[in-house]
Amino acid sequence: QVQLVESGGGSVQAGGSLRLSCATSSYTYSSNCMVWFRQAPGKEREGVAGIYIGADSTDYADSVKGRFTISQDNAKNTVYLQMNSLKPEDTAMYYCAARGAGYAGSCRVSSKAANYWGQGTQVTVSS
Repeated sequence: QVQLVESGGGSVQAGGSLRLSCATSSYTYSSNCMVWFRQAPGKEREGVAGIYIGADSTDYADSVKGRFTISQDNAKNTVYLQMNSLKPEDTAMYYCAARGAGYAGSCRVSSKAANYWGQGTQVTVSS
């Protein structure tokens, strides 16, 4: 069983930055694609950034390209989401999720499938 624990959420003003962390108990064939999702009240959950573990392969939603960066520290079994130039519309509960991907190109944020989910961390951006 893979466990995911997020941290790093909080409240910032527009233009500010936050870094989210997702610590996992282990990486397996069923959790080699790590994706950050977010869900705002009344809106559907959307994938914002994904990374294929062990490779320099990332994918981003258009809404966050150039502002968010996903990265991995395999020594710590941790995935990070650096969020810069935050906007009020970035306000949401952010979730770390993991699923299996056969190859790097299949680890896309457009897929909402996941085998494992974290508990979520709230990000609030004020104008």
